[in-house]
Amino acid sequence: MSVNWKELSGWASVQGQWLRRRYFNAEMLGHLAEQIRKGEEDHSGELVVAIEAVLPAHEADSAQRALEVFGRLRVWDTPLNSGVLLYLALGQRRIHIIADRGIQADPAQWEQICRQLEKDLASREYLSGLLGAVSAIEAVLQKGAPTQTPGAAGNALPDEPVLL
Repeated sequence: MSVNWKELSGWASVQGQWLRRRYFNAEMLGHLAEQIRKGEEDHSGELVVAIEAVLPAHEADSAQRALEVFGRLRVWDTPLNSGVLLYLALGQRRIHIIADRGIQADPAQWEQICRQLEKDLASREYLSGLLGAVSAIEAVLQKGAPTQTPGAAGNALPDEPVLL
């Protein structure tokens, strides 16, 4: 993985912190949480959005960091193995989707959602881009998440996005 000048100079850190403070405010996070809550009514999937301003020093690879966050936030810990993590590393402009083994989806679907969200964020369409990504993930989950069984625990994970 190549390191660009922004990462070497520390500018990625400053930029990531600025983006998180400027655009990922309580109002935006509230809209995301509400969309996640509504979307999860139609399937058994559990979506968690994690937004990190800057990759930590111990993990420079955003894909590995997304896996670490998937585990630390216990996205895997759902009754039907139906957790999905949408991970954003703002400073490095990296986006990853990690889905648990109970989700039936083609990796190309996740990749397409990530690429579209990258385009939206590059165009400074932060709220609409994230809402669109959440909707696209929910559409995949409607088809690929196991159906909710009667008496099963619903909404095992919080709907509010996590700021790391």
